[in-house]
Amino acid sequence: MSYSPYRAQHEQVLYEANPETVSTLKNVQDRVQAIGKQNMNKWVRVQTLDGHTYEGIIVQVDPGHIYLSVPVAQRGFFGPGAYVYNNAILPLVLYNLLVITLLYT
Repeated sequence: MSYSPYRAQHEQVLYEANPETVSTLKNVQDRVQAIGKQNMNKWVRVQTLDGHTYEGIIVQVDPGHIYLSVPVAQRGFFGPGAYVYNNAILPLVLYNLLVITLLYT
């Protein structure tokens, strides 16, 4: 049972995925999750459906996400022009991924 602080007299469903779409998305999610697990700790390039591209190391996979460790340049106490590289963890939604490319074997 779900809790809602708002009591509506009439509820209107705005979107409901059809069963075929749900099945397709679940299959994509399972396949990409398996690929992510097989390539843990490897350097990859990932392109999303909306055209964003990221490069990093797959550090974790769960049923809904792949987590990439991506290098991030940081300017700190080292003065102008000096960069120290650290990593950030970027979660990517499995069904939003278009291409995963293994960069180094």
